[in-house]
Amino acid sequence: MKLFVFGCGYLGGAFARRLQSEGWEIAATARAPDKHAALAAAGLRPVDPADPAAVAAALEDVDAVLVTAAPDADGCPALPILVPALARARAFPGWIGYVSTTGVYGDRDGGWVFEGSELNAATVQAARRAAAERDWFEVGRGMGLTVCVFRLPAIYGPGRSPFDRLRAGTARRVRKSGQVFNRIHVADAVSGMAASLARPRPGAAYNLCDDEPAGADVYTAFAAGLLGLPPPPEADWRDDSIGEGMRRFYLDNKRVSNALAKAELGWRPRYADWRNGLRAVLAAETA
Repeated sequence: MKLFVFGCGYLGGAFARRLQSEGWEIAATARAPDKHAALAAAGLRPVDPADPAAVAAALEDVDAVLVTAAPDADGCPALPILVPALARARAFPGWIGYVSTTGVYGDRDGGWVFEGSELNAATVQAARRAAAERDWFEVGRGMGLTVCVFRLPAIYGPGRSPFDRLRAGTARRVRKSGQVFNRIHVADAVSGMAASLARPRPGAAYNLCDDEPAGADVYTAFAAGLLGLPPPPEADWRDDSIGEGMRRFYLDNKRVSNALAKAELGWRPRYADWRNGLRAVLAAETA
């Protein structure tokens, strides 16, 4: 079995390692020489996305494709590369996964959103993700391919958690009354995508998230307690010390349902409670 990953970063790399452990052959995009070397050292086949022949060769007889690269003003950067390469390779993967964001739903004033909820992105970045979703679904319909979209909230895990900022003394406990966010442990994001790979449905979209939306201030304070540190100073989200990028993050207030992925894929997040997720991250980092 063969997987091609376009955007082998934190999540793409974790998914690749999961399938590699199951005997899959993995090819992944890399532009920089050091990234090429790192992928090769990990047993993955590095592919320069700027080389159409190399991409097409890597896609021959491919079984699955995962795209995690963020869209820009021109759309998803993988589309103009992968679509002609798939045609050139005469490849028909049984599953194409596109990683999107729960930000496509926009603000719901703390209410619940489901996969069928209207998309109402409040930021440019989220609007680009929504457009990329539509583009990929159109490609799936036009080429007869099974495209599945995964809408994820903030991802945390070993090497990407509030512990890093707390240890560095740069963490902020930003508070907005009534504000909640969903999250997902990287291992649960991987297992959710793997469940879809085992049960592919054309045109599917899934929210992959935990079961307990909570405020960012509560999340940060709990993480500090696990480290034996006092909670960082509290700051109101409208404070002048809060950057504009962070303030935009607090414009969305919603609770994200993962019921569809549970019902259709049989998926359950191992770390449905972010407290247990943070404990697991700390245990992994200090082992």
